[in-house]
Amino acid sequence: MRLLIMGRPGAGKGTQAVNIKEYYNIPHISTGDMFRAAIKNQTKLGLEAKSYMDQGALVPDEVTIGIVEERLLEDDCKKGFLLDGFPRTIAQAEALDAFLTKNGVALDAVLDVNVPAEILVRRMVGRRVCKTCGATFHVEFNPPKVDGICDNCGKPLIQRADDTEATAVNRLAVYDQNTAPLLDFYAKKNLLKTVNGDQSLDKVFEDIKKVLA
Repeated sequence: MRLLIMGRPGAGKGTQAVNIKEYYNIPHISTGDMFRAAIKNQTKLGLEAKSYMDQGALVPDEVTIGIVEERLLEDDCKKGFLLDGFPRTIAQAEALDAFLTKNGVALDAVLDVNVPAEILVRRMVGRRVCKTCGATFHVEFNPPKVDGICDNCGKPLIQRADDTEATAVNRLAVYDQNTAPLLDFYAKKNLLKTVNGDQSLDKVFEDIKKVLA
């Protein structure tokens, strides 16, 4: 099973990636993890990526693609993988296609965990976290027993600075602008499988298994 998972911020993509990894027994490869591993192992591309990240600059496509290709050539990817956070652009998608073709394999499906933007704004704006123990709550979907107080440790809950409505709306707009072309790219290849993410986590995963069956 060679998969790519996509979804707007807050759509629950991370949870489903863990479920897919465990159920299909394939490695979950996120861009962040790949960069961290390449930098830790001090690979040539990892050091190159670090030089850009240290300056707060975007890592160029050719470096990102090189790091992904190195990772996909490792033994644990021979029977499949789940890509998360890559590709982010058409150029990266085309490079991934070329790499897979060269190695005699192809993507089986591209999953899009779809949740309407207005619901995601509600999810993000209502989120409350405990600075002390890290527990997460939601004023609407998962409220604490006592308003504003952590169930686990009794400390005050806070709203993170990036969970305001303006920030949430902006994050979603940026994602949609950058990702819409990718969804079209994979739809034209008949690889795109859209799953309704506005359901319970278990139901979303049941739907994922159905579209992959």
